[in-house]
Amino acid sequence: MSGIDKQQAFSGTKEVTEALRIDETRLDQYMAANIAAYAGPLTVKQFKGGQSNPTYLLGTPARRYVLRRKPPGKLLPSAHAVDREFRVISALHRQSFPVAEPLAYCADDSVAGTPFYVMDFADGRVFWEPHMDGSNPAERAAVYDAMNDAIARLHAFDPVQIGLADFGRGENYVARQVERWSKQYRASQTEPIEAMEKLIDWLPSHIPPSSSPRLVHGDYRIDNLIVAHDSPKVLAVLDWELSTLGDPLADFTYHLMAWHMPHSDSAAGTGSLVGHDLKTLGIPSMADYVDAYVARTGLDPRPALPVYLAYNFFRLAAILQGIVGRVRDGTATSDFAPARADTIRPLADKAWEFARAA
Repeated sequence: MSGIDKQQAFSGTKEVTEALRIDETRLDQYMAANIAAYAGPLTVKQFKGGQSNPTYLLGTPARRYVLRRKPPGKLLPSAHAVDREFRVISALHRQSFPVAEPLAYCADDSVAGTPFYVMDFADGRVFWEPHMDGSNPAERAAVYDAMNDAIARLHAFDPVQIGLADFGRGENYVARQVERWSKQYRASQTEPIEAMEKLIDWLPSHIPPSSSPRLVHGDYRIDNLIVAHDSPKVLAVLDWELSTLGDPLADFTYHLMAWHMPHSDSAAGTGSLVGHDLKTLGIPSMADYVDAYVARTGLDPRPALPVYLAYNFFRLAAILQGIVGRVRDGTATSDFAPARADTIRPLADKAWEFARAA
């Protein structure tokens, strides 16, 4: 199906790349002063997966931690806000929602070069591909149900009650996202893409009526979940960088893209269920998966599904264009970032296909 084994390519850690080195002595001192029961010596490795905010595994004899930091260098405005990430996982951890336990946030650039936060290491599995290679039908069905349940729980929270009333503007989320990603796309554009131009014109006048604002993850998908080693339980939802208050249906329909994702042979491609025999694998059809979310939440994306999918494919294309722009500017953090350029056009074409269907 694909020219690369993502499970192999993205799992585990590697030596920290030169551009992303951290002064280990300084970090060790910070940890000793700010994290209860911390005891060095400290080892620092970089996770292979994770594209946007560089993420490190911190090892000590007694415990493992994870550090996420803002990348160094020239960045798009408002991107990589690790302080927001720390705030949202802190609020969710208090609600017993599955996130890694947040331990400390540091805004002082002198410790690691950029702001960062430290959280507990959630020891489980990451399925890098939505068809869950190496799993079995019963487990796949259970993991998909757990993934559905977790996002339904997320969208059930009242932002006011969990202390996140001011975490975003909430209203007119999709319209603002279209405007934001159109601008970000233009700021990092490297070549003309006709479908993107059409979408930038079409989307603003086809925004679905929005539901009441909820906390949205912004990048919810199977490879941003840590699943227990011995059960289908979701231990932690990762990568809250794009979280804000917004339209839960736009957030939910984002991970429905897996059912329609154009195939890519590069590691940069986002996982796809296209061409897989879902029934044999034990994975629900998109319609059944949507029905389960509707049953859990009472929120219904079905009337505007093609528009939401057009929007989400457009948004993903713009996000990837931002990564390609960072390659151009020399600040991308993944070995696979340059290959993402090839994936943008098919995503834009798929978005336009849904726009025409709508």
